[in-house]
Amino acid sequence: MNMIAPIAATTHAQPLSGIKVIDFTQVMMGPCCTQMLGDYGADIIKIERIGAGDLSRWSIGDDPAGPLNPVFSSLNRNKRSVALDLKSPAGIAVVHRMLASADVIVNNFRAGVMERMGLGHAALHALYPRLIYAEGTGYGTKGPYAHKGGQDILAQALSGVMARKCDKSDPLTIYPTSLADYSAGMHLVQGILLALLHRERTGTGQVVSVSLYDSMLAMQMQEAAMSMMRGVNDFSWGALPHNGAFATTDGALVVVGAFKDNPLREISLAIGLPDLSADPRFDTFARSMANRTELHDVLRAHFATGTTAHWIAALETRDLLCAPVRDLAAALADPQTAINDMLIADGDLRVIGSPVHLSDDGFALRLHPPAIGAHGADILAEHGYEEAEIAALRKGGVLA
Repeated sequence: MNMIAPIAATTHAQPLSGIKVIDFTQVMMGPCCTQMLGDYGADIIKIERIGAGDLSRWSIGDDPAGPLNPVFSSLNRNKRSVALDLKSPAGIAVVHRMLASADVIVNNFRAGVMERMGLGHAALHALYPRLIYAEGTGYGTKGPYAHKGGQDILAQALSGVMARKCDKSDPLTIYPTSLADYSAGMHLVQGILLALLHRERTGTGQVVSVSLYDSMLAMQMQEAAMSMMRGVNDFSWGALPHNGAFATTDGALVVVGAFKDNPLREISLAIGLPDLSADPRFDTFARSMANRTELHDVLRAHFATGTTAHWIAALETRDLLCAPVRDLAAALADPQTAINDMLIADGDLRVIGSPVHLSDDGFALRLHPPAIGAHGADILAEHGYEEAEIAALRKGGVLA
């Protein structure tokens, strides 16, 4: 099975066709950024370590696909891989040969790593003034945390996200999806696109810097404003009294009491309860908030008597916002997911597609996730290396 062959030629140029990205990223934040650039036509040249490659190639243990496991595959389509010894001058020389015609270089190393290889922004800008230098970090490029190892869960904890709970009695827990990695990766995409637009106008590249920490703070923009402007440190849409998740006889549902003059009255009428908004404990928003636990106890006991489908139908008769709580497998099987073109199935590849839909020149699956160094010889040949030079680099352990 050929996992690196082109899948299908596009019928027209994509938005980023002709943009070359030299990609030093690994794990999630950087790779989800460069994958999106590749999805819309950019040529992503993934620089990997000889032998090991991207850390995510081995992150889930003994997967049958080994370095092409599902985690790696979910983040690395539409890329070409070259494996180099970056500790050798010859390996760095190969990188420079590629940078001479590149538009963007991206890394998500700790501060100082690129500089130690002679690939820091100051050195590269002097040689390639049009080059956009994009970096993703844990906490920023300066300050007390700049040299600390960054990671999604740590960013959740340090930014205040982990401490925020809908119910104060709930235990602390790690959010199970990589919020910081994905949001920072998408911010890195935005920054690169802005820098490309700036270069189109000025002819000059610049630094694009994004951190996990900043992305987690930005995600809490409403909560932060409430804290800084009103001194309210526990604001949360999920903790509002008319919102909640409730178990049913066959699952669970969520109700969002928003955009109604009296949401509690509407909920009560919909599910067959007396008007709880007339109860002295809940007859104002402030009292509902103060007695949220009691209110939810009443709703929880009632919802537990019927099925999810029954309550969804009842709530929707009064145009209340509600949805079943379901697992990922059920979401993937939903017809809406396929209608939205969110599933990629090609041979053994089964991954999520792009959430950005363009009417004229959008997503294309051009390349499967690559084996380590699979495109090395082709990439070097494109950059002027002769066959004998490529063979010598391989023999010398510079190129895999």
